[in-house]
Amino acid sequence: MTLLEDIAQSVRSRVLDAENPDLASSQHAIEQTFDQLALDGILHSDESAVRSSLNAKLFGFGVLQRYLDDPLIEEIWVNRPHEIYFAKAGEVINERVDLDEETLRTLILRMLRDTGRRVDSSLPFADAVLPDGSRLHVVIPDVTASHWSVNIRKFPKQILRLDDLVAKEMLTPSQAHFLGAAVRSGQNVLISGATHTGKTTFLAALLSELPAQTRLVSCEETFELQTLLADWVAMQARQPNLEGNGEIPLRRLVKEALRMRPDRLVIGEVREAEALDLLIAMNSGVAGACTVHANSAQAALTKICTLPLLAGPNISAQFVLNTVAAAVNLVVHCEHLGQGRRRVSEIAVIASDAAGNPFISQRIS
Repeated sequence: MTLLEDIAQSVRSRVLDAENPDLASSQHAIEQTFDQLALDGILHSDESAVRSSLNAKLFGFGVLQRYLDDPLIEEIWVNRPHEIYFAKAGEVINERVDLDEETLRTLILRMLRDTGRRVDSSLPFADAVLPDGSRLHVVIPDVTASHWSVNIRKFPKQILRLDDLVAKEMLTPSQAHFLGAAVRSGQNVLISGATHTGKTTFLAALLSELPAQTRLVSCEETFELQTLLADWVAMQARQPNLEGNGEIPLRRLVKEALRMRPDRLVIGEVREAEALDLLIAMNSGVAGACTVHANSAQAALTKICTLPLLAGPNISAQFVLNTVAAAVNLVVHCEHLGQGRRRVSEIAVIASDAAGNPFISQRIS
């Protein structure tokens, strides 16, 4: 057993002996343990480092905690025990860590414990938000071949504005001016791009341009969006319980949002039939925005014309085309350039042809 394990076990024993175990008794137990180690002459290593490791082990997320604490790391993922991958400054790094199968499971369950989400054989996937706002995604066997898989997507604490994105060279000044004016005038915006292209960051920057009195209602699978607006209601979908009941999908959230008097309705990411509900809302006068995975502005426009068809066989393709043409004003496409750099590569203005079909009429540089 290592020194850290010895210390942790001593702290646990002291906490169990306490009359009313709580956080205060845990901290007291830590101090008692370190005092005893000092008296016994056992603690020869750097005490501050040992204390940090102990807190991570007892109250944090073990060996993963230092990666979570590093502000330069964007995402962390584990495919198998004793190995961790993380994205830092645009580079993917792989490291060996002291993380066995059982410890990994314990850490994941600890992460999920306070989120209201669960993972088991009947529901082998889980999405949740950690206390620091990071997004957690878990998949377990037998969906995965052998091991529990975990991805933790971290999000910046600071809410960026369009001017900040100009400083980071994600936007040109003229693009920022055009988009700021567009969002303030109530235009409906679709933000597209592949994974890790900064779509959510860009969406938050757009929302930061809205007047302070704007009432925002957002709908997401898991909470990711950030805004400084005071009049904001954020909602997230809910998974079914053990009996398969209680699920609240995005479509339900969008319908509820329309009863909440929104000035601006935002869906974090459109993937399925909720695209229809958003389009209908935008077509009825509620300004909207969303993100979508696509490889270009044209591909995003095609996708938003296709996803509503998943709502059912009674939805015709022509109805969707006409609705998109009437509702969507702009498609902003983001791309990843490598080395942590991202940029807006297309701003497409959407218009309607003689048959009421949407098309890209102009590209803003």
